[in-house]
Amino acid sequence: MSLKNDLIIRAARGEEIERYPVWLMRQAGRILPEYRAVRASLSGFKELVETPELAAEVTIQPVDLLGVDAAIIFSDILVVPEAMGLTYEMVEKKGPFFPKTIKSEEDLVKHAQVDFDIEDRLGYVTEAIRITNKELAGRVPLIGFAGAPWTIFCYMIEGQGSKTFAKARKVLYTNPALAHDLLQRITDVTIRYLKAQVLAGAHMLQVFDSWAGILGQVQYEEFGLKYIDQIARAIDEVPITIFAKGAFRAVESIAKMPCNTIGLDWNMSVREMRKLVGESRTLQGNLDPCALYSSHNEVERLTKSMLNSFESKRHIVNLGHGVYPDINPDKVRTFIETVKNYEL
Repeated sequence: MSLKNDLIIRAARGEEIERYPVWLMRQAGRILPEYRAVRASLSGFKELVETPELAAEVTIQPVDLLGVDAAIIFSDILVVPEAMGLTYEMVEKKGPFFPKTIKSEEDLVKHAQVDFDIEDRLGYVTEAIRITNKELAGRVPLIGFAGAPWTIFCYMIEGQGSKTFAKARKVLYTNPALAHDLLQRITDVTIRYLKAQVLAGAHMLQVFDSWAGILGQVQYEEFGLKYIDQIARAIDEVPITIFAKGAFRAVESIAKMPCNTIGLDWNMSVREMRKLVGESRTLQGNLDPCALYSSHNEVERLTKSMLNSFESKRHIVNLGHGVYPDINPDKVRTFIETVKNYEL
């Protein structure tokens, strides 16, 4: 099925665009009352993720209600460790929790499996992609995604979110062989999972390394970028974006990978990052999500200021991280409309 709006695909490939494309991380979610209405009728977050028809419905909501240039499939990065044998719970107002974690080499056999059929364990995601594409009918592209191996590793070792991820980082020093074994297992599964998303109809992919910034540069090269590079080299069917939050020192290394787009968080200077990567890669981002708490006039001013800093057409507009759940959707619409009305 041909796309009626392929702006984001062209921007990712460095082709000619008539305006900047725009979408938001976490656009399908708590920001929208329509999402909350669907969520309220269910037993929990995981039921929504694992019900393809409902996941498709909330994936499409921001396309209809906000006017974004792409949909991103509603799912969670933690479906991968669960498929590998490490079940998680989503605790309301606290976040994800794994009752069991990886503590030893013996745990890898049971809780870090790699020899399984992706469609058998993660078919609810690929089915949601198929349903979403059918209902979108080519209006905009659909983005698939996965968590980067380091970020998934953090949750599999810690069992929950953390300010320091000290348990995960401890393993890098005390048992690097275990760390590399687990990271490679996550990488192998992630590659197969992303390829399954493409086969199901994802037009683009994004890899989220949410906890990239907690590692030093040398460790991130060894335990983070090494595995993201494997993923980037394995995916050549569709454009791929690498978003390593907080890892501004890694941008130059990411630019050497065979990815199309590099995601920037709001602490990164677009001008400085453009100098590092030149015109070889598309950049994505990077308005501070908190800017959307401002007045409509200020949101417009801040958005234009960001747009003026790009100095290149190789850019996809987004926030520097996910939109926060208590932000007024009308402020998001102001952000999106400002981008759409901006003259290149």
